[in-house]
Amino acid sequence: MNSSHFTIGQLAKKANCKVETVHYYEKSGLMPEPPRTEGGHRIYALPHIKRLSFIRRCRELGFSIEQIKELLKFIDEPGHCCGEVKSMAVLHSRDIQQKIEDLKRLQTGLNEMVRHCKDAGDSIDECPIIEALYVKD
Repeated sequence: MNSSHFTIGQLAKKANCKVETVHYYEKSGLMPEPPRTEGGHRIYALPHIKRLSFIRRCRELGFSIEQIKELLKFIDEPGHCCGEVKSMAVLHSRDIQQKIEDLKRLQTGLNEMVRHCKDAGDSIDECPIIEALYVKD
């Protein structure tokens, strides 16, 4: 293999992920099936590293597999524009903001339960957190 071609292990290392992750992205259709040697070994090149890094960064930002497929379609198919990507990013940002608000409500509820807990030595039968978890509003 020449210096511009990589094994799956080298690809995974360069993209800071596991070989299983590469296989998963191939099976899910995010990564194209790479060419193979006569012996059947996959051969990866720089575009594979770039694409895998793109996918990994999208995942870090919380994009779903389906959303990443859509983003990759914008890249792979002619005729798309930056505005389409921006629209997806805006919608995703709104979803994240909603999740943040939901998590803040959860945190407030948990903090309220903890505030009602008087003493760590109290019986579990008198634990306000356990009682609050039983109560259904």
